[in-house]
Amino acid sequence: MRDTMDIVRGAKAAAQTLASASPEVKNAALLAIADKLLEHTDAILAANAEDVAAAELGPVMIDRLTLTADRIAAMAAGVRDVAALPDPVGRVISRVERPNGLVIEKTAVPMGLIAIIYESRPNVTSDAAALALKSGNAVVLRGGKESYRSNAAIAAAIGAGLEAAGLPAALVGLVEDTDRESARVLMEAAGLVDLLIPRGGAGLIRSCMENAKVPCIQTGTGICHIFADASADLDMALDIIENAKASRPSVCNAEEVLLVHEAIAADLLPRLQKRLTADRAAKGLTPVELRLDGKAAAIIPGTPAGERDFDTEFLDYILAVKVVDGVDEAIAHIAAHSTGHSEAILTRDPAAAEKFTRLVDSAAVYVNASTRFTDGGEFGLGCEMGISTQKLHARGPMGLEELNTYKYIIRGNGQVR
Repeated sequence: MRDTMDIVRGAKAAAQTLASASPEVKNAALLAIADKLLEHTDAILAANAEDVAAAELGPVMIDRLTLTADRIAAMAAGVRDVAALPDPVGRVISRVERPNGLVIEKTAVPMGLIAIIYESRPNVTSDAAALALKSGNAVVLRGGKESYRSNAAIAAAIGAGLEAAGLPAALVGLVEDTDRESARVLMEAAGLVDLLIPRGGAGLIRSCMENAKVPCIQTGTGICHIFADASADLDMALDIIENAKASRPSVCNAEEVLLVHEAIAADLLPRLQKRLTADRAAKGLTPVELRLDGKAAAIIPGTPAGERDFDTEFLDYILAVKVVDGVDEAIAHIAAHSTGHSEAILTRDPAAAEKFTRLVDSAAVYVNASTRFTDGGEFGLGCEMGISTQKLHARGPMGLEELNTYKYIIRGNGQVR
C-alpha cells in the first residue's frame, strides 16, 4: 500500500506538467481516458461485483454503488463531454486599461492540486478526474472503502489513458488507504493540496469543515424542498414530486420535504398518496413512506412526522409532508430547515414564483421543475465535481470554471509609481 502523502506529493509534482499542457493535449488525454474506460469495462465490472458482494448497505445505497456496462458507457460519454467544452484556463475574466497605460487582465488559472473525499459512487472517480484534468489541475481521489475495488479499476483505466496521451499517470492519484487517517492527511496537507472537496454525507462534510487546514468547499448534503402552491397544476405536480423523490432517492438532489398549500391539500394529498404508495406497489416499484405533520395526517393516513423528519436527508423512499398556509410560510420553513441545495415551487401564479425565487436562499431554485436537475451534466457542465451549498468561490454544481482561480496579469511599457 502506497503512503498517502507520497501520492499527494507525486500528484503535486505532476501538476506542473499539466499546467503547461495545451488544450489539444488535455483533450487528447480525455478522449484516451474515455476509450480506456470502455476497453476496461470487464475489469471494472468484475471489481464492482466484488464491492457489491462485500457491501453491508441497504438496497438504495447498493444501487448507488452498482455499476453496469451502460453506466460505464455513460461515464465515458461524460469524459468526452468534458473534452468538448471550452478550455477555461487562460480565459480573461476582465480587462482594464488604466490612465497610465497599464493593461490589467484578470485571468483564469488552475488551482494546482485538488483533493476530493467521496463515498460510495464510483462514477465520481472518472467525473472528478475529467474535470480536474480539463481545468489544468492534478487530483487526488479518496473514495470510501465500500467502493475501493471499483475505484482502483477505474483509476487504472484513467492512468492508461493518460500514459497513452503522453502525460504522467500521477496526475490522477487514488488513495489506497481507506481508513480515516488518509482523510486526515488530505485535510492537513497545507502547501500541497490547494482545494479540498468533500462529497458525501453530513458527517463527512462536517468533519472536513471542522478539521481541514487546507481550503475546503462544503458540498453535497441536500434537504431539498418542493412547495405545491395554491395554483399548482395538480397533474404536473404529481409528476414532478414523484420524479424528485423516487427517480433516484440516494442522491443529494432528491426531494426530502413536500410543502403543500392548505387550499389544495385536500385534493392533492389523496392523489399523492395513491400515486406514491398503492400505484407504485402495483407496478412493482418501491412505495414511498409519507411522514406527515398534523394537518397532513388529518387528510390522509401515514406515519406521523417525528421531531427530526424535517431536518433529515433520508436518501431513501421517505418523504416528509407539511401543510402550510401560503408562500410566506413555505419560504420561512425552508429558511429554517434547508441545507441550501435545491428548492422548487409548483405554481401558475407569477407573483408567487417571483417571491419564492427572490427570497429562497439556495444554490438552485426551480419553478415548475424537478430538483433532480441540479447536476453538472444537466446544467451543461459535462459532469460535476460536486454541488456546493456555500456561497464563497463556488455555488451549485461545480464545473470547470469553479476549479480555476485567477491571477492578475499586468502589462506595461516602463511605468513606475
